Amino acid sequence: MIELDGAQQSGSGTLVRFGVAFAALRGTPLRLVNARARRPQPGLRAQHVAAVRACAELCAAELEGVEVGSRELVFRPRAEVRGGEFVWDIGTAGSATMLALGVLPLACLADAPLTARITGGVFQDFAPSPFHLGRVLAPLLDRMGVSAALELVRPGYVPAGAGVVELRVVPAAGALAPLDLSEPGPLGELRGIALASHLAARRVADRMARACEERLAERGLACAIERIDDTRARGAGAGLAVWAETARGGRLGADRAGAPRRSSEAIGRHVARAFLEEVGSGASVDRHLADQLALFAALARGTTRYRVPADTEHLRTNLWLAERFGARTRREGALVEVDGLALSPPAGR
Repeated sequence: MIELDGAQQSGSGTLVRFGVAFAALRGTPLRLVNARARRPQPGLRAQHVAAVRACAELCAAELEGVEVGSRELVFRPRAEVRGGEFVWDIGTAGSATMLALGVLPLACLADAPLTARITGGVFQDFAPSPFHLGRVLAPLLDRMGVSAALELVRPGYVPAGAGVVELRVVPAAGALAPLDLSEPGPLGELRGIALASHLAARRVADRMARACEERLAERGLACAIERIDDTRARGAGAGLAVWAETARGGRLGADRAGAPRRSSEAIGRHVARAFLEEVGSGASVDRHLADQLALFAALARGTTRYRVPADTEHLRTNLWLAERFGARTRREGALVEVDGLALSPPAGR
């Protein structure tokens, strides 16, 4: 059994979600203690419980201690990871996109395609937007041999939640292919989406987009941002994301959710500023993709290389976690290298 101290590194839900994902794929029992020890409210929240139970459903795992408030859990996978159709409801405004990201490594190596409809919060701080997962991470997974798509069915915001995303994954035929993103190359076409729910009268989508476009234009970057005025969400809210591919296959993005007393113009300027910082760093991936990609690089065959814009806590945590399960990682300045485990889907898939 792998023993994992949830107070190590970031001490966050990252260790819960991805510790369980690695355990499922390695077929190794996991005991995690001190769950989310460094967070203001330690222990599992509803979104972590939902993520662990979703992973358990994919590999018939036995669970102990998986309930809201628990600081210790045991996860015992009993079968190879399976695909199929699933419905998961967090029951709160907890992040649906983080749940999708938590099960995505399993879906990449499942015995069949997976479709999952996930209900919870969709646009919020400290979680990736569905646009970032779908337009920044998913295209790189496609190059690794996995077809992944994340559709926004209904936006959802804090505190009402009730947003819906649908994750669709066709697993790899074998081990994931490694990526070489050691050089960024020139920036390609820059695109984006500005979405606002029940805020058309205040022109929030257009104001976010316009502020972002103007700030990017000041630096010589043209960006085509689609405006969407939504009426499906249970409550009012907004989100903005931009992204681009580099000439050598790297991908960079930035996003921001709306919040009370956060103006549309401030959101637009924040996203533009964040994107320009990533581009100016000379990185081949943005800081959020950097920590996400570490998980999939750890599963792949051979060595994945990419250049990061910053040394973040989540990047250090995911690299540390990958090593705990057998991958090897190296850092040389901004260059990250991950020697993967060469895991494959069940034989005969």
